[in-house]
Amino acid sequence: MSTTLERPVILQRLRRETHPYHEALEQNEFNQALTAGTLTSAATERFLGKLYGFLVPYEAALRQHDFGPEWQLELRQRAHLIREDLPTADALPLCPVMPRLDTRARLLGALYVLEGSTLGGQVITRQLAQAGIGMRRYFSGHAERTGPLWKSFCQLLAAEATDDNEADIVAAAIQTFQLLHAWIEQR
Repeated sequence: MSTTLERPVILQRLRRETHPYHEALEQNEFNQALTAGTLTSAATERFLGKLYGFLVPYEAALRQHDFGPEWQLELRQRAHLIREDLPTADALPLCPVMPRLDTRARLLGALYVLEGSTLGGQVITRQLAQAGIGMRRYFSGHAERTGPLWKSFCQLLAAEATDDNEADIVAAAIQTFQLLHAWIEQR
């Protein structure tokens, strides 16, 4: 097992090796409009709908595992927040292809992507407020618990990452970025 002192090594590797996939994902219509200051409610609804379509099957896959209470998987589920922003979300299509979540390492890689999105979501929440767009519940992440939950995830990652599973963690993160990107871009 890695020690807490080694935590930055796996995080640095994840950031470095997933960077191109993270950047590609962020080039979607929603983020481009957000950056340009031209975001509309319709674009926000489309983006939230795509996220919902990914999160519902992803979270269903999470519920198939009991890796222990330290994983806090029930707290990390957020599809229900999109239902608060989009009352018609349950009628939306669901992504048919999910990342493999059958090992602790693969779950860590996928969680890196989706837990990391809670940090960026807080910035998005402020930008949506400035644009007068009210759909912000999902992007607020875990609200005041966002930072502590991210730190607990990083501690879990540090405790679980080993020389034997690090490549699987990174591969799962890359796969999650790729599948989410493909789903968001699909018309």
